[in-house]
Amino acid sequence: NNSLDTVSDRDYVLELLSTTSIISVHLSRLAEDFIIWCSSGFSFITFSDEFSTGSSIMPQKKNPDAVELIRAKSGRIFGNLFALLSSMKGLPMGYSKDLQEDKEPLFDTVENILLILKVMAGVIKDLKINKKKMKESSELNFSTATDLADWLVENLDYTFRQAHNIVGKIVLIAEKRKCKLHELDLSEYRLIDKKIDKRIFTILNPENSVSNKKSFGGTSFNKIKQSIIQAKKKLK
Repeated sequence: NNSLDTVSDRDYVLELLSTTSIISVHLSRLAEDFIIWCSSGFSFITFSDEFSTGSSIMPQKKNPDAVELIRAKSGRIFGNLFALLSSMKGLPMGYSKDLQEDKEPLFDTVENILLILKVMAGVIKDLKINKKKMKESSELNFSTATDLADWLVENLDYTFRQAHNIVGKIVLIAEKRKCKLHELDLSEYRLIDKKIDKRIFTILNPENSVSNKKSFGGTSFNKIKQSIIQAKKKLK
């Protein structure tokens, strides 16, 4: 609508670089999760040979190179956005030759975001998930203690502060016994509070803990399935 703006405006380039930067943030964070999960301390997932390489010095090691490079390329994409912003910040409102510097960051960003999206899709498709290891991990560190506190509030009319104190005492017993909460006997629970009954054992496993998160945005299995269905509809 304005001839001056026509030749000097680069908002559309900045918006594309900004959007791709946000996309690359999410891809980088997902890559970081995958890198942690494939480490020996977790062993939740294994990458296919197509998206990993052997170590140059350790024959037993499989390096998550694909996701490490995705994580690294996010900095490059951010840099392209900052480079163009820096080029434009001191320019007058008309055309300046400086604006020809929009091409290189734009083309580089588009090329790299398309590449890393394609690679991440392949990584996810080929991932092998160690369900047994993940389930074992979900039972550590008294992960259902908050569910127990919620149960005390909902069923025994305690305030959450009171329930928090009761559960803390129960956790201390489990720590001394070196066992999980569901491995304690009901009599041990009743040493802390005589009103506790056998219903608590229905909420002391991770599966039930997850299933109970049914509110909007919750992480129950059904809610996650609904989110996947909605995401697929958006893609279509």
